[in-house]
Amino acid sequence: MNETTNDILLLTFGSFGILIALTFIGEVLRAREPANFDNPILDTYMTRVQSWWGMVTFIGIALISGKIGVMILFAFASFAALREFLTLTTKAQADHMSLALAFFVVLPLQYIFVAMEWSGLYSVFIPVYAFLLLPIVSALRGNSERFLIRVAETQWGLMIAVFCVSHVPALMALDIEGYGERSVLLIAFLVMVVQFADLLEYFFGRRIGRTKIAPGLSPKTWEGLICGVGCAVLIGAILSWITPFGMFGAMGMAAAASLVGMFGNLVFAAIKRDRGVKDWSHLIPGQGGFVDQLDSVIFAAPIFYHLTRFFYVS
Repeated sequence: MNETTNDILLLTFGSFGILIALTFIGEVLRAREPANFDNPILDTYMTRVQSWWGMVTFIGIALISGKIGVMILFAFASFAALREFLTLTTKAQADHMSLALAFFVVLPLQYIFVAMEWSGLYSVFIPVYAFLLLPIVSALRGNSERFLIRVAETQWGLMIAVFCVSHVPALMALDIEGYGERSVLLIAFLVMVVQFADLLEYFFGRRIGRTKIAPGLSPKTWEGLICGVGCAVLIGAILSWITPFGMFGAMGMAAAASLVGMFGNLVFAAIKRDRGVKDWSHLIPGQGGFVDQLDSVIFAAPIFYHLTRFFYVS
């Protein structure tokens, strides 16, 4: 067992310890509520904590499994997220071929390019080649009804569910001097910082939040956001030992990733509000779908990847 595996196990068990503490806090708050009183805020908080138990377990196993395990996990997450996204979009029979290409050609090719570490290709394959090819396939079917909406929604789905998500395993392709094969730990850092910050933003936002960021769209508050980013900075400092950033660099990267992730959460809230749905799917009973669980990480991943590549890859 090498040093990286030991660190992954330490992080996994450490995360379990944090989740035990967060679960205990939730149960204490629940015990203080009057009998037969439903608190939707506390229920949502506990649901998020429960979803994290499964997420930490699966990601921990994938990281220990190495590159193949990580690729399989996030490719599956991309497939599930793309399915959830496109289920809510406008489609016609003329789009069937382009949708099949999106799921069974574009998605696997993107992950093959990531696995081959062809950064020049996986950085442009979807936003350039797929974006140009799929509209051509749909146009050849001769149906112009709501064509722009249909094409744009498919492109947006690919961008969110495949392009952005694939930048999580792409972190393993970064060649950082003196960091060696430990780049897999960047995935653990990103996911832990963003997801714990998102959870804590929700907790503080509902407890002390007063000023809503986007009234009518989301209950997210500026007070909760500030507390969430502050917690992310603290978590980044605590986890700086697994990164090549140093303490202050890790704090800055954590702040950037968590802030982008929280605003990404607002974008997904706007899409769901537009479509009139509460959750992206019912894949996870009572907790929504993959997009509901990963929305903040989805937005943060490409930003975190490119900041790391710009500042720390020679």
